[in-house]
Amino acid sequence: MADNTHPTADQYFTSTMTLAKMGISSVPESYILPPADRPTLEQPPPPSFSALPVIDLSSLENPVLQSQVIEQVQVACKEFGGFQVINHGIHVSLTDEALDVAAEFFEMPNDIKMRLASTNVHEPVRYGTSLNQVKDKVQYWRDFIKHYSNPISTWIDLWPSEPPTYKKKMGNYAKAVLLLHTKLMQIIFESLGLRSDYLQNDVEQGSQVLAVNCYPACPEPNLALGLPRHSDYGLLTIILQNQEGLEVMGNNEKWQPVTVINEALVVQLGDQMEVLSNGRYKSIVHRATLNSEKKRLSIASLHSLAINKKIAPAPDLVDEGHPSSYKEGSFEDFLKFLSDNDILEGRYIDTLRQNSDSVSEAK
Repeated sequence: MADNTHPTADQYFTSTMTLAKMGISSVPESYILPPADRPTLEQPPPPSFSALPVIDLSSLENPVLQSQVIEQVQVACKEFGGFQVINHGIHVSLTDEALDVAAEFFEMPNDIKMRLASTNVHEPVRYGTSLNQVKDKVQYWRDFIKHYSNPISTWIDLWPSEPPTYKKKMGNYAKAVLLLHTKLMQIIFESLGLRSDYLQNDVEQGSQVLAVNCYPACPEPNLALGLPRHSDYGLLTIILQNQEGLEVMGNNEKWQPVTVINEALVVQLGDQMEVLSNGRYKSIVHRATLNSEKKRLSIASLHSLAINKKIAPAPDLVDEGHPSSYKEGSFEDFLKFLSDNDILEGRYIDTLRQNSDSVSEAK
């Protein structure tokens, strides 16, 4: 059956950047959340507050301190589902250039960006708005460009050709963050008691999707969200951001803002990591909030096994005391779930849990 992947007249969307440039004083009704889902705009936390632990990766170069880093990662993964990393090896010039060219992309005329628009979540390069604008009951104040990135030689020719430096600058960042992901996976595997080279080929040859997000200043940030509560499907998501707005669900079931730390990157565990760890580590529930003054940019590098590669609990993490708690699943399975469902009505990880009693909404 033919699949019309490009927007038809009734699917053509007005981007949030377009709305912001129009100078509207209130958000359109389609963006207004039900009262129970609206963000609570509170006073910012003190500068010393951090919703996620901050881990210095430079200590990995010291054999004496390496075990301390692994222990810090273990605690962060168990208790928080994520952490921030500093001294991660990606030069600030690469992160600055990636954010700069992302800003240039979203400032381009809408008709140029719409050449890459698609309603098909399987497209390897896709420009869009909201989360899944065809399925979303409420629209989200976000524009994005997503593209497959590993191996970069396979995909980069499909990336945006405008701005002219997009492929070079975003490609340099994509390659650097892929190396960081490999390093982080080795540390996390060791923290689980597995060999550091566990699934090495699958990790190195796995999927990398860059989700480049733009959250324009919103006239009524108390009524809308950039992204709703959700967890990511993969092993790890590594986030570069230029403004506050990311919030994570704490153990107290309260939303906590993730402070932007100079030159730090946010690392979040995804559903595949929860499955692989057999529940020892949990994927982190998060959302994107808005503000009325500044545009926020983020570049999320989403890493999973190859699109059709199934993942199941690691055999060494399954025993009588820890029976297998998850069915196997793949990135392809997640895409089907995303195309068929409204993300507010349930998480993908809930479909993989073996024990239905353990399923709770948006843990």
